[in-house]
Amino acid sequence: MMAKQEIMTFAKFGQKFDSEQACHKHLFQLKWPTGFGCPNCHHHEYFEITTRTLPLLQCKKCRHQTTVMVGTIFEKTRTPLHKWFTVIYWEAQDKRGVSATFVSRELEISYPTAWLMLHKIRKAMADRNEGYKLSGLVEIDDFYIGAPTENGKRGRGTDKNQVLVALSKNEKGHPLYVKMEVIEDMKKETVETFVTENIEAKSTLIADGHRTIPTLKSNYTIEARKLNPKKDPEHLKWIHTLISNLKSFVTGTFHGLDSRHLQRYLHEFCYRFNRRKFVGEGFNRLLHSCLIAKTITYSELT
Repeated sequence: MMAKQEIMTFAKFGQKFDSEQACHKHLFQLKWPTGFGCPNCHHHEYFEITTRTLPLLQCKKCRHQTTVMVGTIFEKTRTPLHKWFTVIYWEAQDKRGVSATFVSRELEISYPTAWLMLHKIRKAMADRNEGYKLSGLVEIDDFYIGAPTENGKRGRGTDKNQVLVALSKNEKGHPLYVKMEVIEDMKKETVETFVTENIEAKSTLIADGHRTIPTLKSNYTIEARKLNPKKDPEHLKWIHTLISNLKSFVTGTFHGLDSRHLQRYLHEFCYRFNRRKFVGEGFNRLLHSCLIAKTITYSELT
């Protein structure tokens, strides 16, 4: 578990990161908290080559050259670090997230650049989300994002984006952590893969009456019954609240989503929800995730 992070108000953020050099120094400290380590030979002494905006670091032993951005989502970026930091701050602090249109306008950068920056940050969120599994009491359900088909049909059977969602709860029934994944169908193999990859064995799965869930009973305890909000309002209450919040997030911030990139937006929503209790700590936590995630290119996204 990551240690408690510095509380970062907007005023403090502006004071601390007022230059490229300040951003570089902070990245250096996060990447090498105990001092520089050459990625080639692990030697700790280095020279700074300061012929450009951000210094090139050269190992004194093997002469290997590197920067604080190598191996991170910032690698090969042409966008100033202080603009990156600003977007990461917005993404970490605002539960609604930000759109590429907003970033492009406010930071005076091109829309494609803003769009790519946000997707790189979402990749860092996704990588971080993959580092843990849900356990204990876990609600599980599927839902759809998108308008109904032409004949007005909704729910299972529609050809819109289908998503599986799992939400863990504590012993008092309060929500803890969530996972979401775009799926092709609710066949046994699909559901089994999602459950085994995201939920620890021996957990209790709380679900509706869909026929697939009981097939998992060899590794999980199953509590599956038909959904009836009037007679049983507590059944799957939290997961349906979360689905409603996700749809508000999609509508309010992005006004609909590109299906091709839907999974990354789900990762963003889950990442933020799972860290909702770290009030004020979001910036450094997300920045750290960006440091340990590999970058993704525009061509890979398009």
